[in-house]
Amino acid sequence: MKTPVRHFWQRHAVRAGAALLAASVLAGCSSVKLDESAPVSDRSPTPVGAAGAGGGAGGAGSGAVDSRTVVPVQTQQPGVGQPPANVARIIYFDFDSYTVKPEFVATLEAHARFLNADRQRRVVLEGHTDERGGREYNLALGQKRADAVRRALALMGVQETQMEAVSFGKEKPAVQGSGEEAWSQNRRVELAYR
Repeated sequence: MKTPVRHFWQRHAVRAGAALLAASVLAGCSSVKLDESAPVSDRSPTPVGAAGAGGGAGGAGSGAVDSRTVVPVQTQQPGVGQPPANVARIIYFDFDSYTVKPEFVATLEAHARFLNADRQRRVVLEGHTDERGGREYNLALGQKRADAVRRALALMGVQETQMEAVSFGKEKPAVQGSGEEAWSQNRRVELAYR
């Protein structure tokens, strides 16, 4: 039967041996000489319409691309990532609170209708705080605010897969400065569509 101390040292001896083996293999790799006569080619992109070494734009071997043959690529469908028109995208909170105020319920209902109309739409709920308090406290409070908005939207029928709640704490103030006027603008959740 092995004693706990003996078993401890045996395990560490095996780990130390493995580390030494790995170090020696890596050290052996560093002594390999590079073949400096190997061919090297420049594969950097050539700007559209630029003349290459082959003589003239679009000439054989120039690497240039005729801009008339370039087809624009659409990366997303029109309208995806766009917020609903004429609807506020910021929900404000009282000091040290993460309760959604009654005056913002209509705004959240409009966002819920917009998200429920197209289940492919996604929204990021970004929680923010004012500058007062520690970093960790404000990150937690910002997360609670974002989660409160997420729960409200979920109760209005928005699918959980359409929403992501994140916190920025006090790191991204909307308004610089100290005082209630600035602080009240920074205690918020912003709805950012992706």
